[in-house]
This record gives sequence, structure tokens and C-alpha cells, in this order.
Amino acid sequence: MINQQLVNNISNRLSLRHPQRKSLEILDGIWELLSFPDITDTETLLVAFKKNFSTFTDFERDFPSLCFALATGVGKTRLMGAFISYLYLQPQIKIKNFLILAPNLTIYNKLITDFTPNTSKYVFTGISEFAMDVPEIITGDNYEKSSIITDFASCRINIFNISKINSEVRGGKSPKIKRLSEYIGESYFDYLSQLKDLVILMDESHRYRASAGVRAINELKPLMGLELTATPFVETNKGSVAFKNVIYDYPLGRAITDGFVKDPAVVTRKDFNPRAMSPDVIERLKLKDGIYLHENIKAELETYAIQTGKQIVKPFLLVIARDTTHASQLMERIQSNEFSEGNYKHKVIQVDSSKTGAQEDEMVERLLKVEHTDEPTEIVIHVNMLKEGWDVTNLYTIVPLRAANSKILIEQSIGRGLRLPYGMRTGVEIVDRLHIVAHDKFQEIVDEAKRPESQIRLKQIILTDEDLQQKTQTVISRSQLAQNLGLHLEQPINLPDNLRETEPQNIQQSLFQSPVEQKIAQLTYQEILKLESRPEEVPTTAHLASPKVQGRVREAVAREYQPAQMELEGVIAPPDIEAIVAKTTNFVIQQTINIPKILVIPKGEVRSGFRSFALDVTGLNYPVPSKEQLHIQSLTKNKGEYLEINKENFKELQLENYIVKKLVNFDDIPYDENADLLYDLADQVVNHFMTDLSEEDTHKVLDYYQQEIADFVHSQIQQHFWEETTGYEVKISKGFTALKDSAYTTNANNYRDYRFSPPDKSNMSKYLFTGFSKCLYPEQKFHSEAERILALILERDAIKWFKPAKGQFQLYYKWHGHYPEYQPDFVAETEDFIYMLEPKAKNEISDPQVLAKKDVAVQWCQNASEYMLNHGGKPWKYILIPHDAITENMTLKGLSDRYTATTKG
Repeated sequence: MINQQLVNNISNRLSLRHPQRKSLEILDGIWELLSFPDITDTETLLVAFKKNFSTFTDFERDFPSLCFALATGVGKTRLMGAFISYLYLQPQIKIKNFLILAPNLTIYNKLITDFTPNTSKYVFTGISEFAMDVPEIITGDNYEKSSIITDFASCRINIFNISKINSEVRGGKSPKIKRLSEYIGESYFDYLSQLKDLVILMDESHRYRASAGVRAINELKPLMGLELTATPFVETNKGSVAFKNVIYDYPLGRAITDGFVKDPAVVTRKDFNPRAMSPDVIERLKLKDGIYLHENIKAELETYAIQTGKQIVKPFLLVIARDTTHASQLMERIQSNEFSEGNYKHKVIQVDSSKTGAQEDEMVERLLKVEHTDEPTEIVIHVNMLKEGWDVTNLYTIVPLRAANSKILIEQSIGRGLRLPYGMRTGVEIVDRLHIVAHDKFQEIVDEAKRPESQIRLKQIILTDEDLQQKTQTVISRSQLAQNLGLHLEQPINLPDNLRETEPQNIQQSLFQSPVEQKIAQLTYQEILKLESRPEEVPTTAHLASPKVQGRVREAVAREYQPAQMELEGVIAPPDIEAIVAKTTNFVIQQTINIPKILVIPKGEVRSGFRSFALDVTGLNYPVPSKEQLHIQSLTKNKGEYLEINKENFKELQLENYIVKKLVNFDDIPYDENADLLYDLADQVVNHFMTDLSEEDTHKVLDYYQQEIADFVHSQIQQHFWEETTGYEVKISKGFTALKDSAYTTNANNYRDYRFSPPDKSNMSKYLFTGFSKCLYPEQKFHSEAERILALILERDAIKWFKPAKGQFQLYYKWHGHYPEYQPDFVAETEDFIYMLEPKAKNEISDPQVLAKKDVAVQWCQNASEYMLNHGGKPWKYILIPHDAITENMTLKGLSDRYTATTKG
């Protein structure tokens, strides 16, 4: 490669995903190819590209033009930003002039926004050179006023809608861009065509294959073209015709497998028989079930946002109509009071060509804002207007009502709904999934997805009658302390109007009855929260009751409290602030378990690296890539023969280089410090394959599977990380922490008394349990019957207990080079100890990940115990309990005596 360091630099700064990074590496290799001295014309270059890139056979234009076929949702616009950054920053190249072509007005406007600084999706965020010297953005609307003569800008990015270039106006006149401009002395089109370093980037390039578009682009005579599309083929009367200039193909199937887009699933009803139903009945049923799914997903998204503190996502449902008449009928049906009790009357829009004037403007405005939580639209009905450029992330349910074959349903329906709202999968299945409600086409779609050549493997969801009778809702579970004090929600997120705290099933009577007393109690709690971060003054909640702290809180509350006019006039007696502060403080102490915030900080110099080790090659088995052959069958003789397709790729001189060049791309492996280790591991890989393969076949395997093999090796390297320091210092930044809000999804039929086993113990997480007397929350969810039984034990043996919400401990463990958060299952306090409890299936107790969590939890408990004992508190214990050991006759002390975990050695 010409400049691997620059590729790494741009990839890291722009946080490129691996298909984007691979594309950038290919561009780097292209320029290496262009620098060969014997390549002087397009024909010679064509031969060189054929030789070096197996999927490429022709430029398909009068200039070198190369297509990067990346699946929808992978990030083609960001890749364009990476391409421009590389070409401009590469000192041997230093391209200054770029032309980005858009196929329609929607994409044109989107590209202008994404290339404009200080916008949410600015493509050059992280490229410091462009922060200091911002590229000039020249568009189809401002090109006549650009600075092309004065040459002020060092980098110019032209963004044009293709129609500005290839269309003719009335009377056969040339488009405006081709007419003489007095300002520059020539047409802007001529100016562009004379630039020696013009590189064209074509977004959705399958739209530029018509004769007019090809001709117009050829006339610009650019140095090179870079095409991006998710569909590298054009449809003709004879079927699909594949591009000949594809240089990198990252199909939808790979994107789904790699987790860059939603996981598509097809939905039907259990025992559904379309033959027994009329088309209208099927349509009504699909709409009804689509709404059921939509409302469930909406609740799950609300719950996820509250649990993680992330921005809430408002999902919407897409209905695909047959034609504009059908769309209007659907609109009328959904706006009726009979449809879902009229809940969607004002939450639906119709998007098709039947709208004109003010109606069209309103339609477009609502459509463009459909991702906003304050925009009411939750159902979009469309016929055929939602094409490329409408890049939404919150489409979760599609109801296709237009007659189409299964292949078209798959390819066209899901394309608009695969983008992920948080940019990556969350690990919550329903939040990461796109639903296609296709009762009458279910089996056809499943069969189509199962075909060997299909890029998609669809999940299958069968709705049962029980499912359809349950309406999922989000429950915000607040601590007894928060509810008794009437505190507001802590999460800084936009909650929809229909989401509110559910009424707890067994909430105690409010601590204070009058609004004045409640106000003073809330002010008291605000002052107590400020003392969390002052462990030197208030080490534990017990110290809140000291006369010194009480006096300080009283003074602060008195300053903040604004007495009512009647108090000031002496009509009513002023409140007893001292008594209210004391009562509130006592309640906080009763309703809190002391959870300190612990920071472990290295002392002195920190050294780290990776140890040498013998690679575990178990499972490192890849077949030699099969030869590609053409089958030639004689029509006059009963004879056939095969012709092998010969391909020549870049061949590494040293076998180990296939692996090492991929390993150095990982951010956590500096090459200079680890070169010997990387080549040693690569050598082990080579020796493993050459045990059974020839050197030539080993070349083929390492070349074809190099990324997969590098991932395999990297996962083992991470397990041999070492770190040395003179020691660690434990710092306590908080002596106690407020209980965080939790969020759950359930339905009205699934509230259960914790003392009784539910009917479906195999699906415990769907129930919400109440009826507790010692739990710090009025409701809790359990993931197993053993957890419910453990709650029975804690209600009997503990003073207080709860299941921590995400982020309560901010406890992280190392796992495969990452540091995911560990969320313990239970915390309980007795007269003598505070327990962190983790029930686990017996066969998971020795799982490496469970043990990794255990180690950090035990260390945390040791640090917490030392701190608490130094300040008159209780020691902590970590208990890792097999599920089958949790029975009602067990005591908390008995479980502790038997299963308290300790550190290694």
C-alpha cells in the first residue's frame, strides 16, 4: 500500500466500520496501481485492474470508474467523506477537486447537509485538517457565486443533482450549467471538465446508467470515478444486468451477519389459512397485527431508553398500498374510530403522488420529521414514493399490502427499514429487529430467503392468540424512597406523552401529606444528594443524622424554601423545617443501602503489552476456495465441459503478511511494540495450514479468509494482555449513591404476587412481581423461578433488598478486550452484612465470563468492606449461587456460608 498509516489514521478518526475501512484500503491499493510506470492509458489500466481484482471486468465509462457495492445501512456517505479525506491528504496525490453526484433532490439535499460543518452527521468530524481549512461546498444552487477564480479554497467539493447536468430545458436548450457564465468566462460544466484532478463520486450509482447520464458524466473527463450503491445492477426488459466495474462487494447478508443493520423477520399468525379468508379480511388482519407489533416495539424502545439513559426512539409502521386509491381507502380506515379505538386518527400520513400544493408540503414536512419524538406520525401509507435517500432509522414494522412476488417483497420492502437508530445493535432482540407482516406470503418469503443465492436469512415469528391478547406497556419502577417523597423522574430523556409512571401496586402512604411539607422534604433530599460526593464529610448515610450535617441541611433548605404569602402575613403557621428535615433524613437512611462509588487508580508508571503464547488452532479450519468454472454444454452433441475462470490477486511474498497486515489494523495492538509477537502468531497459523495444504493452497486460504483468521487470532491475543504498575490506589468518590430508576415491559395481565409461582415459569421475564414489604422498589422482575424463591428468602431474612438497575454500581469487567458493565442480580442488607448476590444456572457457574464478573465483584466487595468498616458500616460479601441450591427452606446465612466467593489464590 502507498500509505497504510494514512488509511489507519482516517479509519480511526472517522470510526470506520470494517467494510468502510476495507474500501479505503482498496482505494489506497488503486493509487498504488495507478503509480506503476508502465500504465499510461485507459486500456492498459483496464488490463491491470482485471488482473488484480477478480470481480472487475470493465470500467463501463470513458474513464476509470470503480464501484463499491455496500449494503444499505453500512454508511456510504461517511465512506465518501473517507475517500475525499484520503485523496486530499495523500501527499503523493493531493486531489483538490471533487464532484459528488446525487440521483434525486432528496439525496442531493441530504448530501449538502452531511457535508456542511456543525451538522449532526457531518462526514469530516475528526479530520482536523478540514476543521482548520474547511472545504468549500459548491452546489447546484450556488455554483455561479463560487470562488473558483480567486482560488481561495484548497479543497472544493461540488454537490450536484444529476438532473442539473444531463437534462435539457424547453426548446432543446442546454441546461444552465452548460451555458456561458460571464463571471468565469465559460460554462461551469466546461470549467469542471478542464480540471486535471477532478474525482467524481456517484451516490446510488445504479441510477446513472441511462444513456443521458452516462454521456453527461463522460463529457466531464474526470481523473477517476468512485461509485457507491447497494444494488450493483440495473433492471432491463431481459432481467437484471450486473455491474462490470464492482471492485468491492459487501452484500446485505454480510451486513446482517456482522450486525450493522437490523435483523429482518417475517411475521404471521399461528395456524393461519389464507384460503379461508377474503382479501379484505386478510388486509384487516395484517393491519391489526402490525399495530400489535408496533405498540409492543414502542414499549420496548421506551424501556430500553430509560434503562440506558439514551434518547428515546419513536418507531413507526409502514403500510405499502397497491395504488393511490387503495392508499386513500387505507387512510380513511386508519382514521376511523373503529381502527384501534381511534388512537391513530392523527398519527397517520399518506405519501403518494395524489397530494399537491399545501397538502404535499405538509406530507413532505411530516415525512422528513418522522424520526422526531415530538412529531406525531406513527403510520406511513405509501405507494411508490419512498426510494433512495429517505434514510430513517426508526422504521420497525412493514405491512405490505401490494401484490408482489416474494423476491421483490424482500428486496424492496426491507431496504428502507434496516438502519439502526443507535448506530449499532443493542443486544436487545426486539430493538434490533425489523418486522415484515406477511401472513399471506409468509411461506413464499421464507422459501425465498432459504434459497442458496439469497443474501438474507429471515427470522420467523409466529403470533399466537395469547400473544395478541396482551398489550405490552413500559413500566417505570421508582424506588419507594422516590415515590414517597414525590420526586420527579431522574432520566434526562424525552418521554412521549402516553408514557407515565405506573401506579405501584403496594406503595406506602406518602411520607408527608401537605404540599408544603412535601416541598421541604424534596429540598432536603436535594441537599442530601449533594453530600453523596463528599465522603470525607458524610462517609455513609448514617452520618446524615449527625447534628452537624443536620444543621447544614436545615440551613440550606431554609435558604431555598420560598414561604407562601399567607405564611408571611402570619395567617398560617410556618412549617417545622427542623422536624421535616429530620424525618426525611431518617427515611432516606431506612430506604437506602450504602453503595459507595469506588475508583481504582494505578500508581506510578503503567506498562502493558501482550505475552507470547501458543495459539489454540482448534476450529481454525478453512477449505481451499473452490475454483470458479463455466459449464459449456454442446447443443448438437451430448457433451459438456468446464472452463476454469482464472483470477490473479495481489500475492504476498511472505505468507505471514496476509495475517499481520490485518492484525495491525486493530486499535489495541501497536505494531512497533508487538511486531515479533504478530509474526510469531502468523507463523503458527501458516504452519497449521501447511500441515495439510501445499504452499499454493495456503496462499489461497490466507488470502481469501485473511480477515476471519485475523479476528480469530486477535480474540486470543486479547486474553494474553498484561499490565504492570507499582500498585493501585483505591479512591472513594461517593460514600453512598441514590437508587436509580428501573424500566420494564409487561402488560396488565402479568402483574403477579411474588409469593406465588406464575403459570409459565419458562418465561419468567414477562411477569412483573409485587407485594414486597422489604424491597426498596414496589415492583421487580425475575429471570427465573430461582430468583423468585431467592426474593422469598430475602423478604424473610434481610432488612432490605433490591435488584439493581443498570449503572447503579458502574462495575466493569474485562472480556475479550472490552469492558462491559456488570449488573449484579440482587443486593441485600442484614444486621451484620451487605450482600451482592448472583444466582446462576449450575452449568454456568464455571463459565469464563461468569468467573470474570465474579473476580471484579469480589474485589469491589473487598474495597467496599474496607471503606465501610473504617466508617462504622457493614462489610460486603459476594455470593455466587447455583440455581438448584436456592430452595425456600434455605436461609440467607446458609447460602452465604456455603457460596461466598473469594478472589483467586
